[in-house]
Amino acid sequence: MKSYFTIAFFLFLFTYSSYSKADKKTSLEIDPKVLETNFNLWWQYHCKNIIFSYDFSGLDEHGKRIDKSTFLQKLTSGEYIAIGKNQVNGHIYQLYKLHDYADKDIRNTVKRNSEEAYKFYTMEGTLFPKFIFNDLNGNKYSNESLRGKVVVLKLWFIKCASCVAEFPILNKTVEKYQDRKDVVFLSLALDKANDLRKFLEERPFRYKVIPEQGAFITNNLNMHSYPTHLIIDKEGIVRKVVHKAEEMNVALDNISGINK
Repeated sequence: MKSYFTIAFFLFLFTYSSYSKADKKTSLEIDPKVLETNFNLWWQYHCKNIIFSYDFSGLDEHGKRIDKSTFLQKLTSGEYIAIGKNQVNGHIYQLYKLHDYADKDIRNTVKRNSEEAYKFYTMEGTLFPKFIFNDLNGNKYSNESLRGKVVVLKLWFIKCASCVAEFPILNKTVEKYQDRKDVVFLSLALDKANDLRKFLEERPFRYKVIPEQGAFITNNLNMHSYPTHLIIDKEGIVRKVVHKAEEMNVALDNISGINK
């Protein structure tokens, strides 16, 4: 099951990356009837316009406002897709109920993605588990030592191509926050210390790297797909969980107060 989720997410990222170079003419205000019978068209639209990690406002299929939790729960049924609404400020998504003739692959993909989005959302506001981490340089980190700091956490492993591909983006983030002593960048890797040291010699990564964290990631965080990013506030509370580095950066700027 673990490998299934990992592989599925690789495919997700590949498709998403491929779309970044594809036709981007899909309008935000599009007739959803056009989308529901064409998986590729819907997927392009979804990747471009719908980002569940954002603090969006939700509308049900009748245009009535509902909270984010209810919105995501409804999507997990596989009976709806999310449609973006044109707006000046913020993000507004509305549910569209699929017809019987809708593409089954759309239903299955919406269900799978929204289940994970809902899981990530329910982690927000929870206390991060107890930990003691030792990085490759022998530095020790714990809940107590990091109290009063914003912790940016990346979950990854060497053979995860998507994990490694985002190193340059994350290195720039670390550089951006280099004068902020209250922001700490840690990464939990699955690999052994010696393998990581050798690998990182040719692929610089400015996060502090903690080796052999597979058990903690699986048992304590219940995570099975990579890369995943968590932002933990100064009180040890999980504030955001996302897959993409770009989404993490948006959340970090808001949580750290850099945009204020």
